Amino acid sequence: MSKKYRILAEFIKDVSAETPNVESFIYTKENISKYRLHIDINTNPLKNKMAEVNVSIKFKSSEEQKNNSYFEMIYTTVVKIDDDVNTKEELEPIFLKEVPTEVYPKIEKAFLEILNHSGYKNVKFIIHNQLERYVIFFLSYQF
Repeated sequence: MSKKYRILAEFIKDVSAETPNVESFIYTKENISKYRLHIDINTNPLKNKMAEVNVSIKFKSSEEQKNNSYFEMIYTTVVKIDDDVNTKEELEPIFLKEVPTEVYPKIEKAFLEILNHSGYKNVKFIIHNQLERYVIFFLSYQF
């Protein structure tokens, strides 16, 4: 099956790494295993059969604590859709699976670098080849 889109541009649209104080840093370092990765995908149509696909990735504690750190990044991909793609049924897999799966390795690499430079070394995400599962659970989109 050939791709029905072409990636025109990719960039980090927004990034946030919040560790408000030393106590938060120590708390997060000791409890990083309680942090969970959340992925959300939304699509904004553009002109001329183009679309903006935003993959939002959040890494936050599963427990609400005062001393938590919080990490978030929005990675944007601009895609041009082939002229023969016209229905919602054809567009959904492109926007919600194919494009996010193609760019995910870059997203993960950039996000892990942010965590590393924030003082949280050796964090790994165990979701390679499982992006489809996350797309199903953390899905929001607009057409």
